[in-house]
Amino acid sequence: MSLIVIAIGGNAILNPEKGNPKEQQELIDRTCREIAQIISVGHDVVLTHGNGPQIGNILTMQEECGLVHPQPLDICGAQTQGMLGYSLQQSLINMLWGIGVKKDVVTILTQVIVEGSCCSFGNPTKPIGLYYTEERAKMMMARGVKMIQDKKGYRRVVPSPDPLEIVEEIAIKKLISEGVTVIAAGGGGIPVIRNNGLLVGVEAVIDKDLTASLVAKDIGADTLLILTDVENAALNYGKSNQVDLHEITVSQGERYIKERHFGKGSMEPKVLAAIGFIKSGGKLAIISSLDKALDALAGNAGTRIIGGYLKVD
Repeated sequence: MSLIVIAIGGNAILNPEKGNPKEQQELIDRTCREIAQIISVGHDVVLTHGNGPQIGNILTMQEECGLVHPQPLDICGAQTQGMLGYSLQQSLINMLWGIGVKKDVVTILTQVIVEGSCCSFGNPTKPIGLYYTEERAKMMMARGVKMIQDKKGYRRVVPSPDPLEIVEEIAIKKLISEGVTVIAAGGGGIPVIRNNGLLVGVEAVIDKDLTASLVAKDIGADTLLILTDVENAALNYGKSNQVDLHEITVSQGERYIKERHFGKGSMEPKVLAAIGFIKSGGKLAIISSLDKALDALAGNAGTRIIGGYLKVD
């Protein structure tokens, strides 16, 4: 059977505005039930996840409390890896046991090397966490917090450099070779740079889809499955002339990105990650919803991205 990297969106397992721990666990259980079925038919799985709402909530709690010293973003990212890794690991073990599959599941605290001179550190663009009113946003901006405005309100933005190297790559490969299901690179990985030969954490949040693509390439995965809160990538999303995409080539995907069909902070990085994986030698990339994982692998749901560079009219 094949080796599959499955990337779960942070927004797909926690509503950033109304989500609570119970709802998050219910969504995780639903997702792990699907993943357990994928494992039960013989596929090896490496699981990764986003953390946008979760790390945003941690930052908000720090701001509202005021009684403890706030932690930097890399530490907050490590907290989300442990928190979500625990929930996913426990749920997946339970789901596997429930269908008679005895398999070890392990979460690896994963560091990802980024370029310290990346332009995103001077121009943060990745939105995370809650939406704020204009009044609250102005107060936060006066304290140096970077914010952007969209239709729903104001939201914190942070640097999001591209992932370059998975520090724990060898450990992940060793666990896979021993038949262990690995949860790794949560939240895109803890961002670190090399400084005089040492690893040093930096204030950033790496896009989890781009990191999932890097993980998939590095471990030689056959398939990259990106699970989010919609079943398909689409042209003219949310409009009366929306067109769901069921299968596209790399060249088509690149064209649609140039034509700005996909949201910068939502679908675009997923399509970019899928394209990057295929260009690096991957066989298949799929974008679909949490509850359609099995159907997507069977070719009955989602958007499939395949190789192909023919000119598209």
